[in-house]
Amino acid sequence: MADSLSVENKLEKKNSIKPFILKMRGGGHAPSRTNFADAFTGAIGGLICIFVLLWLTSFTDAPWLMASLGGSCVLVFVVWNAPLSQPRNIIGGHLISAFIGLAMYALLGSSMLSISLGVGLTIFFMAFLGIIHPPAGANPIIIILGGYGWSYLVMPVLISAVIIVIFGLLINNLREKRKYPLFW
Repeated sequence: MADSLSVENKLEKKNSIKPFILKMRGGGHAPSRTNFADAFTGAIGGLICIFVLLWLTSFTDAPWLMASLGGSCVLVFVVWNAPLSQPRNIIGGHLISAFIGLAMYALLGSSMLSISLGVGLTIFFMAFLGIIHPPAGANPIIIILGGYGWSYLVMPVLISAVIIVIFGLLINNLREKRKYPLFW
């Protein structure tokens, strides 16, 4: 009797795991590559934004650039029509993630817990507030590992995000078939 229950349990476990594993196969097709004009617009937009941020850094003692802004440029200039690429998501996502990173650093210092908690809370609040911007998910890591203070929230985070949005408005709307933003 115990043997039959053991066999039944094994079969039940196997049957419950199989659908879970099968979901990992995928099933759709990979999206097609972007066209030349969109790739070129993305390259020019990213080049100009990052150049301007570095140029501004050369005039001040403060950095105007952080790594996550490169990812923001990809979204703004290549997938400009995606919800994650809109101004509210860029500015709001970077602000909330930087605030959380600074709070975690102030409360817990630089540790595995502060970084992990910072990223987890960032994901939660960006999703909950409807301002998801994936590159901003890196901000707590950047801020905590860099040991930055509260002024980092304004510069580079806020000002740089606004600069990227401004260039997104200018560059994307030069193209006849683009209308950026889709929403504020």
